[in-house]
Amino acid sequence: MFKKFSSEDVSAQNQVKASVQRKIRQSIAEEYPGLEPVLDDILPKKSPLIVTKCQNHLNLVVVNNVPLFFNIRDGPYMPTLRLLHQYPNIMKKLQVDRGAIRFVLAGANIMCPGLTSPGGALDDEVGAETPVAIMAEGKQHALAIGFTKMSAKDMFHAVDIYEVRRTINKGIGVDNMHYLNDGLWKVCHG
Repeated sequence: MFKKFSSEDVSAQNQVKASVQRKIRQSIAEEYPGLEPVLDDILPKKSPLIVTKCQNHLNLVVVNNVPLFFNIRDGPYMPTLRLLHQYPNIMKKLQVDRGAIRFVLAGANIMCPGLTSPGGALDDEVGAETPVAIMAEGKQHALAIGFTKMSAKDMFHAVDIYEVRRTINKGIGVDNMHYLNDGLWKVCHG
């Protein structure tokens, strides 16, 4: 998504009205209940909220010249990795094994075997089409943010203690939306 993103991809920036700002805040609060106590610090009511429209139907929510959230078309808002590193418990997490790290950091989508192998970890409560943080085996911070293509139960399903049956366990499990060192990361840290 942000592999070749730069500030040149921005087509319009608009400071939004108070009613639109409330709607965005409410949408973010519903999607990420863990952010509720600090939402006023992240999105201050008095600071101007700017929605930046970019190519490919991408919107960035910017406060004080810092992109904090993004969404595609009218989908759910997802935090940038910079914000996720500050507040690591706001999203559900999936973990990839060590072998998948270099591919994820190159922008590849997360495949089911990378999540279901011994180094990977799944949260059974994650449903299909849910924004998730992608963690790496042995690492503290998230390396990507993605959007699940199928539920965790479809990726990996335990029948009982002795037998583990994978219901699908192939194909793309998570679409990689934003990863360390991509265009959005460089804009945030540039």
